Amino acid sequence: MDDDDADYMQGDDDENYDFEYSDGDDAEESGSADVENMYYKAKGKKEDNPEGALKEFRTIVDQEAEKGDWGFKALKQSTKLLFLVLHRPNNALQTYTQLLTYTKSAVTRNYSEKTINGILDYVGGGKGGPVEVDVLEKFYQATNEALEEAKNERLSAKTNLKLAKLWLDRQEYTRLSKLIRDLHLATGLAGDGDEQSQRGTQLLEIYALEIQMYNETRNFKKLKEIYNATNNVRSAIPHPRIMGVIKECGGKMWMGERQWNKASEDFFESFRNYDEAGSPQRIQVLKYLVLANMLMGSEVNPFDSQETKPYKSDPEIKAMTDLVDAYQRREVHSAEKILRDNRTTIMDDPFIRAYIGELLRSLRTQYLIDLIKPYSRLELGFLAKQLNVEIQEVEDLLIGLILEGKVEGRIDQVGMRLELDRKQSLEKKRYAALQKWTENLELVHEAVVGKTGTGGRGADSTMAMGMSDVYMREPERW
Repeated sequence: MDDDDADYMQGDDDENYDFEYSDGDDAEESGSADVENMYYKAKGKKEDNPEGALKEFRTIVDQEAEKGDWGFKALKQSTKLLFLVLHRPNNALQTYTQLLTYTKSAVTRNYSEKTINGILDYVGGGKGGPVEVDVLEKFYQATNEALEEAKNERLSAKTNLKLAKLWLDRQEYTRLSKLIRDLHLATGLAGDGDEQSQRGTQLLEIYALEIQMYNETRNFKKLKEIYNATNNVRSAIPHPRIMGVIKECGGKMWMGERQWNKASEDFFESFRNYDEAGSPQRIQVLKYLVLANMLMGSEVNPFDSQETKPYKSDPEIKAMTDLVDAYQRREVHSAEKILRDNRTTIMDDPFIRAYIGELLRSLRTQYLIDLIKPYSRLELGFLAKQLNVEIQEVEDLLIGLILEGKVEGRIDQVGMRLELDRKQSLEKKRYAALQKWTENLELVHEAVVGKTGTGGRGADSTMAMGMSDVYMREPERW
């Protein structure tokens, strides 16, 4: 038995290869043994003589009086040979179409489903080399027709979702859009109990495909619309990988809107789901989580949580942990070196690369604020040299800081200097302190007046009123 058979036959309790011996069945048993011998003999020729193996598999199919298990196996092997070894997809489609007719009664439902899924996986996975889109579509069309005839709605839905994923991977967005519309029509939310849960789960899978399509086509309006719709699906038990996809795209959406906090929350949920599903995508999403945390200016190290801590020393993540350390220490030069030395693990990702400029700008801004604190006047050229950037970029950073009120000063564009208003800044601080002191005195005064005003007008209250009258009537005495 080769790996192909093992994939489909392992753990299949429905298949029974035991023989029951009874009187008069010797000829039938002998015939079955002959077919079995022919099958394994043909399998033995697959590598050295694929054409010869193909002819012997065809002989098994042709000599079967009724459609049976060995004919099904022979057609499965023929499809695999034609597609993967001989690279004749159209001929493979013919044998596959014939194989589908066996699924009605010749083999168990469980075994036929495993076979169909396996064939569609290697047909769509590119294992047999490049395949024309029309041929792929015919494989799935033949499958759906057979499943509709067999009234196997569950496998039909899974097959269409598999095809939708294939169109997404191949960036066939027109075909994908049409198929998603069909999936929505077939996946209503009618029903209750298990049926409601199953359809809710399928709906989330459809949404996950839509979200990925809109994310790749940069249609952020539709992306947000579908993302919000996923939150309204209640009766569903989705696979963690599906929720990982949804939350990952949600995080990217929030990043586009500069809502770093929400992005961080979604990336963490995505990482947690991918981790539960055992998906390798968890590493990439963990990088996105680190990026979002730095952009939001969080002082909390993302690797301090129980879920992320085991990945802190992962070779793919090590560069990001070093970047976090450099960012939190405001060491802009160390951060730039880490980015240069780890281009493959950080900068090769287009999504991360799109935000690195903003991250460095934030880091340079903080570095600049710390750098100018002791001075009252600085040359822009000196600051540019310290930051290892052009003078124009330093000027832009300083203008931003002045407009935001983080730096008190002005830029002398003739002398190319930054002149800081230390005296004005000190006066503003004194004024703010006096203002706060005055507000506190007013609060104390209101508390005292309120206390003397309760419980009736006593002597103190009367005297206070009298003094007030004196002030009002005879100001010249005072």
